Amino acid sequence: MFQRILMLIAALATMPVAAEESAEITLKAPPASLAQWYKPANERQVWLHNMFGLRRSMLAVSDYLALEDRPRLEKWLRRFSERYRKIGEMVPEWREELDLEQLQRLEQAVAGGDLTSAADALHEVGRTCRSCHHENRALVAALMRGPDFSEIQVEDSETLEELPYKKVMQRLPVLVNRLKIADEDGRKTVAFESLEELRQRLADLGQSCESCHRDEVPRERILGGAMHASLDALEQALKAEDHRAVGRHLGELAVNTCARCHGVHRLLSDLRQELLAD
Repeated sequence: MFQRILMLIAALATMPVAAEESAEITLKAPPASLAQWYKPANERQVWLHNMFGLRRSMLAVSDYLALEDRPRLEKWLRRFSERYRKIGEMVPEWREELDLEQLQRLEQAVAGGDLTSAADALHEVGRTCRSCHHENRALVAALMRGPDFSEIQVEDSETLEELPYKKVMQRLPVLVNRLKIADEDGRKTVAFESLEELRQRLADLGQSCESCHRDEVPRERILGGAMHASLDALEQALKAEDHRAVGRHLGELAVNTCARCHGVHRLLSDLRQELLAD
């Protein structure tokens, strides 16, 4: 799978920019060896843990340089050096991106007590981090960490049928728009039927969240109390034939539920699908 991604991006890794037809953004394929450090190949997410540890130890080195705290500085520099060198061990293709000469200069300056030179060397080492992130981080995040909903199934609570996630998501805007149309045109039965199915579909969808999330907090934020309050208010507005209120509560539902979820999940998911498309 990852080799197919690399072949795809290498062959045609450009995306048009709407503002200028001739403008292009070139996407540089990440090294193939990086895939082994991300899920599903690596459950422990070793690459991310190394990056987090690298950032933490770099901050500690910077702080203790400023404080001239040699014992703590030496402690954190050992950790920083280990994690920085580990990048080249984990992804050999990126070894040349590392500035090991500046790292060695940093280590020697700290050992000799030349903290001014050490601070300058740390700054130079940090430039390699910023450069690598600028070239690779967005694409790597989209490919390696972007959500994949293709295998998720959503159980229909009425029929107990397992439905593809994509099919359930495609049904939701149909129901929202059908409800709005029916309310405007005085077809109350259709409006209420659409609302009830919308409730059911959203409730069923919430059960699929545990495919990725281990706790209830994300589901409660998007598909919890605020959503149910909007649906209840929408039902009351339909009963009162208050078309303006129906529109308002549908808007609240769209912002608090649909847009909130899409803002977190859909952008990366869509980009990932485009990059993986044949």
